[in-house]
Amino acid sequence: MLEKKVETFNMNRVIDEFDEMTRNADQVQKQTLKEILHKNKSAIYLRNFGIDGGDTTDPEEDFKALVPLVTDFELEPYIKRMVDGDTSPILTGHPVPAISLSSGTSQGRPKFVPFTDELMENTLQLFRTAFAFRNREFPIDDNGRALQFIFSSKQYISTGGVPIGTATTNVYRNPNFKAGMRSIQSLCCSPDEVIFSPDVHQALYCHLLSGILFRDQVQYVFAPFAHGLVHAFRTFEQVWEEIVTNIKHGLLSSRITVPSVRTAMSKLLAVPNPELAETIRNKCLSLSNWYGLIPALFPNAKYVYGIMTGSMEPYVKKLRHYAGDLPLVSHDYGSSEGWIAANVTPRLSPEEATFAVIPNLGYFEFLPMSETGEGEQEPVGLTEVKIGQECEVVITNYAGLYRYRLGDVVKIIGFYNKTPQLKFICRRNLILSINIDKNTERDLQLSVESAAKRLSEEKIEVIDFSSHVDLSTEPGHYIIFWEISGETNEDVLQDCCNCLDKGFIDAGYMSSRKCKTIGALELRVLEKGTFKKVQEHFLGLGSSAGQFKMPRCVKPSNAKVLQILCENVVCRFFSTAFE
Repeated sequence: MLEKKVETFNMNRVIDEFDEMTRNADQVQKQTLKEILHKNKSAIYLRNFGIDGGDTTDPEEDFKALVPLVTDFELEPYIKRMVDGDTSPILTGHPVPAISLSSGTSQGRPKFVPFTDELMENTLQLFRTAFAFRNREFPIDDNGRALQFIFSSKQYISTGGVPIGTATTNVYRNPNFKAGMRSIQSLCCSPDEVIFSPDVHQALYCHLLSGILFRDQVQYVFAPFAHGLVHAFRTFEQVWEEIVTNIKHGLLSSRITVPSVRTAMSKLLAVPNPELAETIRNKCLSLSNWYGLIPALFPNAKYVYGIMTGSMEPYVKKLRHYAGDLPLVSHDYGSSEGWIAANVTPRLSPEEATFAVIPNLGYFEFLPMSETGEGEQEPVGLTEVKIGQECEVVITNYAGLYRYRLGDVVKIIGFYNKTPQLKFICRRNLILSINIDKNTERDLQLSVESAAKRLSEEKIEVIDFSSHVDLSTEPGHYIIFWEISGETNEDVLQDCCNCLDKGFIDAGYMSSRKCKTIGALELRVLEKGTFKKVQEHFLGLGSSAGQFKMPRCVKPSNAKVLQILCENVVCRFFSTAFE
């Protein structure tokens, strides 16, 4: 990898710059939109709507009057032309060096999103901003390292000659990434060969091993998503003795077969270290049910970092178990389409976490959610939102997305200077609904948490879950899929099923259940390892292990995932809560 010269990081300067920018958020937004339109003035898409570089008296008003709100569906034909090799200025005024592939877990199919040099610069800017605020609260040493569970899936070349990979892959493979990480004292413990390993299982093992070899230098532990952190330490429970043996004898496990990974890791492991091996063995044996595993392994770690909001909230409880007294710090807010906001209050718990919009990362609008669910309101600007509003995020960025509806619903919690602080609520299209009922991903999560309390009385936990609206029956009904950590009797699971049904407190759902226009909720308990099969399916589609998100609501379009879930059912229960 080519590396850019490492810039000196100045925490106070970064925070001061952010403060100045957010005090003038409205002007920064106007200037950002003007720059976006000027840089992309030759874009065919913009010209089709009569936008010519934004060189008008009021480019902001002209832009909103002439360019429509769109979703990925409307932009798909334009991006497909780019994927197929059309080099004309379709969405952007400059060449697009790569295309990002979203995880595809929401809709059952990945989306293509342009990835540009500006998006890479935005990524590094956000990392610097967030690190400055984190480092002010949790200072780390100059020689500190980060145990980062990051995985770069393969880039492939489209038939049109365009490199395509996940957003994380495009970031990790960018020549500026490593220098940017070093500048904020976040050098990864693992060699590059591990990050770019074609086998994610071997890579995870090597990340764990590398972290332990650098255990005294590890200052924080990171994965893009909380799911990745929990999965990593669940894996450690299974392989720790093998890792200890590797360290004791200075010989790498035979499970590592990728030649480049084996060579790189063998260099790290060149000298036997029986003392370290014995230390790790004693630490592991002294833990009670693996509580406090992370600080036991990494005594100088200051915090654990990753996305812990939205669909990742169900993993927070298990992550706290592994983290012990270490703070859990929520990673920043963004998507495959680009970054939006930074966590500037890192001491807040994941449940309370909010994110301050960085005004120069793009031009942002917010579409207030209708309280009645009927009709749509007009979008408002970044500084025009009101505290307490729930809105869908609309983004315009440098990479060819104009007034693009992100599908994320956020709540305006407050303001940092003049930029709003957001709390992620749910994905707009992930709604369980049969007729007048409307249950979000958050509603599903609360229902599962409520039912899981009954399960915890039996010392059993919900490993993972998903849902589906079954309209093949009359009336239609909700199906909840559970994978649980142990076995229990049918009475307990029936109680859980009833609790799930009563856990949906949406008035439309409750009234529909009472008058039987929605059928009894069904709980399907799955074989152990079923959700791992779901993850393998998405990895096979090109999703990155680090970018993976479990689909919480499986739509009919996600036929293969539904098939995997339905083929691995151990037992099923129907709610009697409304009988």
